[in-house]
Amino acid sequence: MDEHIWWQHLAEPARAGLRQIWIPVGVPGHTGERKVDWETWLNRRFGAGGWRISYYVRGRIVSKAEAIIEYEQSYRVHLHTHPDLVRFLVTTCGNVYDDNPTNVFDHSYEQPHTRLNHYQDIAVRRVIAELVDDPTWPDVTDTPAAEADLIDLNNGQLHRAPRARGFRGDYLMQIRGPESPGFFLNPAVVPVHDPTLLTALPGMRDWYLHEGCAHLSVEAFWQMSKVIEVRYDAFLQLKEQRLQPLAGLGQ
Repeated sequence: MDEHIWWQHLAEPARAGLRQIWIPVGVPGHTGERKVDWETWLNRRFGAGGWRISYYVRGRIVSKAEAIIEYEQSYRVHLHTHPDLVRFLVTTCGNVYDDNPTNVFDHSYEQPHTRLNHYQDIAVRRVIAELVDDPTWPDVTDTPAAEADLIDLNNGQLHRAPRARGFRGDYLMQIRGPESPGFFLNPAVVPVHDPTLLTALPGMRDWYLHEGCAHLSVEAFWQMSKVIEVRYDAFLQLKEQRLQPLAGLGQ
């Protein structure tokens, strides 16, 4: 029996069972602007639906939906323990964004339509919106759910954008690299809320390990815990390539 096609000799119920099994095949790190390239490459290698990005969280590999709860909680804890940051945000800003002012229209962490994924702005908006209903945060008050003319702190450009709940300022603030006005909320600056979420990848040299609190940050958790899982039947189809299933990804 050919070792590369042994599964083809199984009865259909057993082969169907293999299609229910997922295995991790690598830790890819930061996606960034390669988001679409990654998806194209992974679809070509494993087939559409034959792969998924998951996360290692406290000893388990879980879905993005479960892992993003930890990401958001890191922002929640950070803002709750820094009322000065909250006061600045709600009195100065009308909304926040990551790589593009259009980010203000996204409310979900699932972003198949975007060039880059952006999570920090959504996390900040969600946490501030919660504080509106918390009487222990008198600085955070409700705001009309309407569009406003907001001035981009980056370049002074005026944008018609929705005012985020609890934000009563006149400015639109980017939360991104050290050159952005909101770098103090960059995910490499915000520490992860639970040290048990931290992992170690000695060979990784991505950007977030050289900014902020480095390997202790929410960005480090998010990138270093990222795992590509493959459906087992798609993995078996690789034959000899099973030894290095992600060879060439990102190149």
